[in-house]
Amino acid sequence: MIKKILIANRGEIAVRLVRACAEAGIRSAAIYTEPDRYSLHVKKADEAYNIGPDSIAGYLNVHRLVNLAVATGCDALHPGYGFLSENPSLAEACERRGIRFIGPDSRVIRLMGDKTAARQSMIAAGVPVIPGTEQNLEDVDQALQIAEQIGYPVMLKATSGGGGRGIRRCDNPQQLKSNYSRVLSEATKAFGSADVFMEKCIVNPKHIEVQVLADTHGHVVHLFERDCSIQRRHQKLIELAPSPQLSEEQRTRIGELACRAAKAVGYTNAGTVEFLMDEDEQFYFMEMNTRLQVEHTISEAITGIDIVQQQFRIADQQPLPYRQEEIVKRGFAMELRINAEDPKNDFLPSFGRITRYFAPGGPGIRTDGCIYTGYHIPPFYDSMCAKVIVWALTWDELLRRARRALQDIVVYGVKTTIPYQLEILRSEEFQSASFNTGFIDKHPELADYSVRRPPRELAAVIAAAIVAHSGL
Repeated sequence: MIKKILIANRGEIAVRLVRACAEAGIRSAAIYTEPDRYSLHVKKADEAYNIGPDSIAGYLNVHRLVNLAVATGCDALHPGYGFLSENPSLAEACERRGIRFIGPDSRVIRLMGDKTAARQSMIAAGVPVIPGTEQNLEDVDQALQIAEQIGYPVMLKATSGGGGRGIRRCDNPQQLKSNYSRVLSEATKAFGSADVFMEKCIVNPKHIEVQVLADTHGHVVHLFERDCSIQRRHQKLIELAPSPQLSEEQRTRIGELACRAAKAVGYTNAGTVEFLMDEDEQFYFMEMNTRLQVEHTISEAITGIDIVQQQFRIADQQPLPYRQEEIVKRGFAMELRINAEDPKNDFLPSFGRITRYFAPGGPGIRTDGCIYTGYHIPPFYDSMCAKVIVWALTWDELLRRARRALQDIVVYGVKTTIPYQLEILRSEEFQSASFNTGFIDKHPELADYSVRRPPRELAAVIAAAIVAHSGL
């Protein structure tokens, strides 16, 4: 049994993992760089270790992290998401040193991290993929030739990419020529690889992903799907589970495809298979995230299954305690990513000191965050500072409860996406569950939310600001 876990991450996911360890009776060891000295995960963990003054480098040093795990008596390491979570070198180092990596093995991480190799594996397994190149592109001339064959628009993608980075849409040969070198540069800087491939661009698809769990005994199950279509520049803002846009037949189909994909590559632990659904309601494999997703919370909300606890069990080589037919969904869940950004200023990051913070509460509300009153959000990391997870029995109840939760939460000192997300929830298109990945681009007017704020809500905001300014 795992006795102690090194949490190789920071922020809200590190807090989430510390809490999971506490519930499982496992000791938690946190890490932090100097800018994170007063972070919440450092305060909550059983132990915490400084890994250097640099804001980023410490979290990306494979050998330092694994050596620290060994030196502090940890028998497992959880990578969280981001940073090294999908880096096969970290999993390999853990394997060499006898530290259990809480995730899939390094072979699978490397296979699914290579987008062209992943496509080939899915084709062999009979999982539909987006039309595109089966190998990496050799040069821009080859890219132009293939684009003419499959037809514009096309997407240039970094082979080792993820998280919405290293992606460019090209509507014509001129854009393809100009974007080719940009994607090469982005891929090299972000992922250390200049490999790029091309896919047909599915215009305004629905982004549907499936949460899977796979143990070391050959059992694979899914926890239904999540709808991640509300996104800006490939970065998700609001996620839903299950998708209110799918029929039960489509839900069964995409769940089966996800399990088939996981079995085809010998996957173990928690993972997410991402699909695009086109206007003809056909599903296409996009990629597989070989880690815990930010939005795993809403799959937990509708199934009652703690995904992180299952990750611990699988890493202990225990079998899954559920068969697929025993996993049932109940109600709807929504995750609202609270980002420290200014929607009125092209979502410019807004870092600084939190002068007042109150998390929302009440029935069906969960808040995962890393902020508190007095906390200073550092400018070196992702701008997400909290996640509000809302559950309700029906879609209409979910919408009302989510609006209430966003009106309850208080974050002063920095600008956030909260008022912008309230506008999304009020839009008729969202309420009718008829939207796709083009929703944000289609509705630029939502960023001008102040002119449409109800008088009562505006008065409440002004009153709260006066109280905050007065120091009461």
